[in-house]
Amino acid sequence: MAGDRIRKIVIAGVMGAISALLGWTHWGFIPWFSGASLTIMHVPVIIGAVLEGPVVGMSIGLIFGGFSMLQAAIAPLGPTDVIFTNPLIAVLPRLVIGPVAWLVYHLLEKHPVVGFGAAGIAGSLTNTLLVLGMIALLGYMPWAALPALIVINGLPEAAASAIITTAVIAAWRQIEIGKRQGADI
Repeated sequence: MAGDRIRKIVIAGVMGAISALLGWTHWGFIPWFSGASLTIMHVPVIIGAVLEGPVVGMSIGLIFGGFSMLQAAIAPLGPTDVIFTNPLIAVLPRLVIGPVAWLVYHLLEKHPVVGFGAAGIAGSLTNTLLVLGMIALLGYMPWAALPALIVINGLPEAAASAIITTAVIAAWRQIEIGKRQGADI
C-alpha cells in the first residue's frame, strides 16, 4: 500500500516535471502553419492518468496549469499569452484532462492499445475544448472562431497525442503489438 502511494507520487512528480520542461524549453510546441503551434504539453497528464489513475492525472494537470499560468506571467511569447494568467483558463481546464483520459482508458481496458490511443485523443480534445471554451466564455474570443481552431489545431494535437501516448505506455508496460514489443510499434 505504501509502495503504491510512493509510485503514484513519483509518477506525478516526474510527469509534472516533464510537462514543465516541455513548456520551458518550448519542446512542447510543434510549429504549425500560419505561425500557430500544436502543443503536446498535455501528454504527460494523459500518460500519468492512464498509468496511475485520475487523481495522479489531476495532480499533473495542476502542475501543467500552474506552470502555464506562471510562464504566461513571467515570459509571455505573444500578446495572447496574457490571458493565460487567468487560472480559469490556465489551470481549471487542465485539472479535467487526467480524469477524462483515465475514464476513456478504463472503459476500453480490455483493448489496451485502442484504450491508450483513445485516452490520448480524449485528453487532448478535453484540453482543447475546455481551454478554448473558457477563453470564449470569458469574452476573449468570439464563439464563432472556435470550430476553425478546433479543426486546425485541436484535431492534429489529438492525433499526435494518441500516437505519443500509445508509444510511451506500450513501451512502459512492454505490451506486445504485432511481432514486436513496446516502442517498436
